[in-house]
Order: sequence, then C-alpha cells, then structure tokens
Amino acid sequence: MLNISKNNIEKGVSFEGFKSFSMTKPTDESKQRIRVLLWFMLGMILFIFLPWTQNVRSNGYVTALRPDQRPQTVHSVLAGRIEKWYVSEGDYVTKGDTILLISEIKDEYFDPQLLERTQLQVDAKILSAKSYEQKVLAQEIQVSALLANNALRKEQAENRLRMAELKVQSDSIRFEQSKVNFQVGQQQLDRAEKLFEDGLRSLTDFESRKLRFQEVKAGLISAENSLLSSKNELIAAQIELNAIDNDFRDRMAKAESEKYSALSAQYDAEATATKLENQFTNYQFRTGYRHILAPQDGYITQAIQVGIGETIKEGAEIISILPADAQLAVEMYVEPVDLPLLRPGNKVRFIFDGWPAIVFSGWPQFSNGTFGGKVKAIDNFAGENNKYRVIVVEDPEEDPWPYALKIGSGADGIALLNDVPIWYEIWRQLNGFPADYYTRKEKKANKEKI
Repeated sequence: MLNISKNNIEKGVSFEGFKSFSMTKPTDESKQRIRVLLWFMLGMILFIFLPWTQNVRSNGYVTALRPDQRPQTVHSVLAGRIEKWYVSEGDYVTKGDTILLISEIKDEYFDPQLLERTQLQVDAKILSAKSYEQKVLAQEIQVSALLANNALRKEQAENRLRMAELKVQSDSIRFEQSKVNFQVGQQQLDRAEKLFEDGLRSLTDFESRKLRFQEVKAGLISAENSLLSSKNELIAAQIELNAIDNDFRDRMAKAESEKYSALSAQYDAEATATKLENQFTNYQFRTGYRHILAPQDGYITQAIQVGIGETIKEGAEIISILPADAQLAVEMYVEPVDLPLLRPGNKVRFIFDGWPAIVFSGWPQFSNGTFGGKVKAIDNFAGENNKYRVIVVEDPEEDPWPYALKIGSGADGIALLNDVPIWYEIWRQLNGFPADYYTRKEKKANKEKI
C-alpha cells in the first residue's frame, strides 16, 4: 500500500509539475510574440514616416553636349578616285591632318597645268581691260581737245561774222552816199542841160558835167556791188558758224561713240577677267579638296569607303570621326506625363553600362556606384518615339563621371524630385497619381502668398 501510494504521490506530483509547466510556457511565448509584433508595428509606423525621394526613371545614352563634339562623318566635296590612304581605323588625328588623297575623274580638270594656263588667261584679260581703259582716256582727251578747238573756231567764226556785219553796214552807208551823189549829179546834169539849152553854158561844160554824172553813176553801181558782196560774206560767215557747230557735233558724237564703245569693251574685259579669277580661285580650292583633311581632333572610327582606285561621288561619306575631349552629356527620354516634373537644374543619378551599382531610388544617399548629373535642357516638342528629350550634364558638386566613359554608352537615369514620407508615396502609387509638382517649400510659399 505504501508503495502504491508513494507512486501515486510521485505521479501526482509529476502531473502537478507538468500541469504547472504546461500552463506557464504558452503564456510567456504569447507575451513574447505580442511584444515582437508590437515592436514590428512600431517599426513599420516609424518606417512609413521616413523620407522618400520621388523620382522619374528613364533610359538614355551618353552623347556630347556641343553639336560640334559629337561623332561626325567626313564627306568628299569632289567626285574622284581614291589614290592613297594616310590613316587607319583607330588612329588619332589632329585638325588639318590628311586622311585621304583622291584624283579627278572629270576630263575638264585633267590638265596638270590648269592653274597656270588659267592664270595666263586672267593676266591677258586684265591687260586687255587696261588697254581699253587707256583708250577711254585717249577718247576723253580727244573730247576735251574738240571742246577747246570748237570754242576757238566758234570765236573766230563769230569774229568773221561780226566783221561781215560791220562791212555790210559800211557798204550800206557808202551805197546810200552813192545814191545821194547820184541824185545830186542827176539834178546837176539836168540844170546843166537846161543852161546849155538856154545858151548860158557852153557845150564843153555840159559834156564835163555829163562825164562827172557817169562817174557818180558808176560809183553808185560799185557801191551797190560792194554792199551785195558784203551781204554774201555775211551769209557765208553765218553758214561757216553753223557748219562749225555741225562739224563739232559730228566729231563729238563720233568721239563719244568710240569712248563708250571702249568703255563697253573695258567692262566686258573686266567682267571676263573677274570670271576667270573666280574660276582660277575655284580651281585652287578644288585642287585643295583633293586632300581630304580631318575637320577636328579625334579618333578614326570607321572607314566607309575602302580600297585604291575606287571612285566616289560628290558628297559621298568617306570616314567617321569621334571628336576627342568632348564634354559628355546624357540624352534621356521621358514620358509626356513626367515632363512637367522636370526643370533645368534638377538632380539626376545615373547607372552607366559597365559600372556596377547598388541603387536605392528613394534613398539616393545610400546608393553606391551611381553618378550625379544636372538637367541642362529640355526639348519643347516630342520626338519620333513620342517622348521628350532631356539633356543632362555632369554635376560639378558630385564625383566626376568615369574617365573611360564613351559616347554611345547606355545610361539608366533616375531624376530626383521632391522628398515625401513613405506612406504618402505608397498612397500615391496605389492611386496612380503623378509625383508632386511643387516642393513643400513652394507649397508653403504659395499658401503665404494667398
């Protein structure tokens, strides 16, 4: 009995202990679980109030900021045949280095002495123009001489005309005097005849008076002839004066005609000389274009035309050059809905192809392997992909971009916007709202203005 009761007592004790143990252990675990859950919930509450940087993510590629520093293709100005290559792909060239030599394929440029012969034509035309210029000067001198000679001849003719006029006046007075003498002589003759008839005068006196009357009559006729002759001389002087004017006009017209003909020939020769000079200059430049030169410092990336003896057309692409020391930038494209959120000066983080990175888009300060940039320009119109192009340059306040970064490399851009709480960002994402346009400072300033 004792053994049984003892065993029972031990069993009872062990049962009691097991019961008490089983009653306390679940209670501690539950409290611990509740405690962990409370801490977790507290951590989650604190977590959703942490700041989060809104961002716009977009892909792009590395390019040059300035258009003249971007990869370019060198074209041939002339149609020609490839004669010699001076570079190979990958070579570094400086501005003005000879890349390629081509020869002419047009027959009008085959002459090896084309420049010299064209220069001779230019010189000949210049001399021809100068000779016509001298002829014009000679014609001007001749015109001046004609003017001076005409003035003298006219003065001489006018003097003769004046002398003829004076002689006509003198002969007219003498003729009037002769008429008076004739009338007086006629009267005297009549009186002498009457006296003779009356027997008061002798026949000898009458005949003497008659002879004197004949002399007076002859003087009248002579005076009339002199007057008519003087009038003829006056008319001749007037005709001579008019003839001098007509002759002067004829000679002047001929001299002026020859002068203007010489001027026309001079201008034509000068125009031809100018045209030949232009042609000579074109030939000089064309000769220089046979050597294809590097437009700027850079690296030869690809030879588009190859071989020796191959013909190329005018404006054909020959070789492509990658400029050296280009100021790099990134072209990234954003959706129209995100365009209003970006402004010049916005910060951007980049993940370049070939450079590993650990990225926390909402916490850029904890990201590693990314590089900073600033928005430089934004296009005002959408491209062919219906997206807007954004140019981003290196941020001088951040670490410099990798030295080995090349134009054309891919870039994953993260444009950093406003800082908001995580709960707000989650709420925005769930509702599909765009990122905030105004920052908290701008919102506060707007409220103060209101």
